[in-house]
Amino acid sequence: MKTFKWRGCAGAAMGLVLGAAALLGTAVPAQAGKLTIAMTVWVGYGPMFLARDLGYFKKRGLDANLRIVSDSSLSMGAMAAGQIQGSAVTLDEVLKYRSPEFCFKTVMALDDSHGADGMVAGKNITSIAQLKGDKIAMNEGSTSQFWFNYLLSKQGMTQSEFKVVNMTADDAAAAFIAGRVPAAVTWEPNLSFIKEHDKGKVLVNSASTPGVILDVLILRCDTIKNDPTDVQALVDGILEAVDYTKAHPKEAYADMAKSVGGYLSSPADFASAAAGVNFYTAAMNKSYFGTVANPGQAEDVIKLGLQIWGKLSKIKMPITYPDVIDPQFIDK
Repeated sequence: MKTFKWRGCAGAAMGLVLGAAALLGTAVPAQAGKLTIAMTVWVGYGPMFLARDLGYFKKRGLDANLRIVSDSSLSMGAMAAGQIQGSAVTLDEVLKYRSPEFCFKTVMALDDSHGADGMVAGKNITSIAQLKGDKIAMNEGSTSQFWFNYLLSKQGMTQSEFKVVNMTADDAAAAFIAGRVPAAVTWEPNLSFIKEHDKGKVLVNSASTPGVILDVLILRCDTIKNDPTDVQALVDGILEAVDYTKAHPKEAYADMAKSVGGYLSSPADFASAAAGVNFYTAAMNKSYFGTVANPGQAEDVIKLGLQIWGKLSKIKMPITYPDVIDPQFIDK
């Protein structure tokens, strides 16, 4: 199976500073007109590369240095060390890493999972409740675990009613296919592989939970404070790229596939993966985040994330909307 995005991991960002330094190379100090952003290989991050390639950042006076890393925790470690200014992660990850010592905020939404994440089970299973007491394979501390707990909360169940087997999303899918576990939480292209090869069925996917698995762009608080013009250029450039993608998908996918690379290096594979996400426009951003005085869905996901990760002892500080969201750049 292809290697897919490693969404969230259990490692602490502060403990990975040295690993991040080795991976990202020379430190990139903050300077006006330049921002360095790191991210894993993921279809939802394509518009950032498209904005760079089409000159949308440059025409706004910004030099955006985009770096692919193998693990989102390494990006967070590099941010904590001040080596880079920003990272692309999921909103639930933001809650786990935010601490009194490590200040960063979300400045925009990039995409949400619309069928790209899911739970697979045997063909005879019709509900999650049927799996009570059984083993469920998933990556603990990741977005998969967050989403699984979200599904349980909607049905009045808790994770303690199941036996979670910790492994990566790809390994979870492989374990399910091999019959070692009766169910697994994974993502594309594993979901399609299981369906196409008649190895089971997708019991539920993220198309039924819009806005819950959300990829966002986060930046250090000192960058937001000291270089707001650069941040605005970054946000506006990405939003222009999203508009271009919606108007010219074929051309956009070809460029993004080449720039993002990895398992998405084929335009056809990129297009297939893009079918499972929603790229967020300016209007979608404004609706999702709202304002500090009148928050949108983001506040509900934050509260839910705090409940889920809090029970699993993953939260480092009390968090409210203003602690992790800065909507000023999408408001403009």
